[in-house]
Amino acid sequence: MAKLRTLAGQTVVYGVSGILGRLINFALVPLYTAVFKDTSVYGVVVELYAYVAFLNVLYSYGFETSFFRYATKEQDYSGYFNVAQTSLLISSVLFSGILILLANPIAQFIEYPDQHIYIIWLAIIIAIDAIVVIPFARLRLEGKGVRFATFRMINILINVGLNLFFILFCPWLMANHSDAQIAQWISKIYSPEIGVGYVFISNLIANAFYLVFFLPDLLRVRLTLDRRWNTMFSYAAPLLVVGLAGVMIDTLSRTMIKYWLPEGFYPGKTSQDILGIYGACFKLSVFMTLAVQAFRYAFEPFFFNESTNKESPELLSKVMNYFIIFGAFAWMMISLLLQDLGPIFLRSPKYLEGLDIVPWLLGGGLCLGIYYNLSVWYKLTDKTIYGAYINIIGAVMTIGLNIWLIPVIGYMGSAITTFVVYGTMMVISYLYSRRYYPVPYKVAKGLFYLGLAGGLIIGAYFWEHVAMSRYVYILFSAGVFALAAWFLDIKRLINTSRL
Repeated sequence: MAKLRTLAGQTVVYGVSGILGRLINFALVPLYTAVFKDTSVYGVVVELYAYVAFLNVLYSYGFETSFFRYATKEQDYSGYFNVAQTSLLISSVLFSGILILLANPIAQFIEYPDQHIYIIWLAIIIAIDAIVVIPFARLRLEGKGVRFATFRMINILINVGLNLFFILFCPWLMANHSDAQIAQWISKIYSPEIGVGYVFISNLIANAFYLVFFLPDLLRVRLTLDRRWNTMFSYAAPLLVVGLAGVMIDTLSRTMIKYWLPEGFYPGKTSQDILGIYGACFKLSVFMTLAVQAFRYAFEPFFFNESTNKESPELLSKVMNYFIIFGAFAWMMISLLLQDLGPIFLRSPKYLEGLDIVPWLLGGGLCLGIYYNLSVWYKLTDKTIYGAYINIIGAVMTIGLNIWLIPVIGYMGSAITTFVVYGTMMVISYLYSRRYYPVPYKVAKGLFYLGLAGGLIIGAYFWEHVAMSRYVYILFSAGVFALAAWFLDIKRLINTSRL
């Protein structure tokens, strides 16, 4: 129980800061959907950040997990820190330099020929993200969750503040008080023509502060590339494939809509409009993403440290069981409350038509979280190549299912694809884990909780669509799930913790 409490405590530290930070950052979604009335404009942000997610994985090429793997084997891991940091520093500068040099042809290729400056800004953003990967990893390894969370929160607050300043305050000031002295000062740094570009500028400025936060650490780095780099890269190379395939699964379902949706499928809307709608509704699945991310931040260093403990398989089983309980409950409640949450975050009615995709995306996110939990088997046994195989299967499925489903059922096809692909990866990983790193997972219980949550979500669509009766159903569903969890698991957990 003590170790479970340790993991839970670390998850809470990362989770509270992550959830609070993301909720603050999530406030930008109502801003964007209110200001950018033209859904195709928001589609630009959705598409470019999908490419950023892909490049973030490429830039870090699995060295974060590789650092955890080898640093936990050494009392003095400064050598591995120096090697990893040197490698990412050199490659980030090199990769972003290439992107900046090729900004014009890249912008033309993705059909934004007049916006090559976006490519330059994003290249710098991605480079900074990669350069601070290892310093952030070291904070997690050393259990400095508060410092980790503080740096993340400051970044988010700066980003949100700059978005509000450039996208909301400056246009208002210029439209209503253009003769004021402050307007004349602001006109020197603000140009209405940049428009949606201020989303990227705000991100760039906020990221620059990471370099300030970690400047003492970066200045102490000894530039080193020795035999340890080969060891780390051999371990990380399959994880790079895992990451690239994983981000393809996550982003292709969005970007393929623009190119694969038949013209006129949604009357009066272009594929770029639909991409904006899908991307905005996709943001509502962030609640599940946050929970999974918080768990991962605490989970990886915790289990690398616990890997030599003979009781770790039993501990893994318990962690998985409680992760599924709370994850399934969150999936159910957010899905049932979408009619209330949607208008709060998506301020323009144009975006609300896509809300039906969110339960599929939330369910997919939960399956992904279970997959992350399961993936410890190939990380602890150094069989990371199997993780690459599983993710490649997922990527191929993503492409195939999107090609098949988008022309038939539109953006709903992309959402269903996300759920099916992550569910398949979860099952495959479990089957392989039984062979290479047996863990006594409570499979029947896990399937019961997932089935119960999914069944109650489906049941809501057959319930009478009257506000009061809908809330009765929500309370009924919450009660049924809570009672099941109480008698099957939570009661025993509480009694055990008292011993």
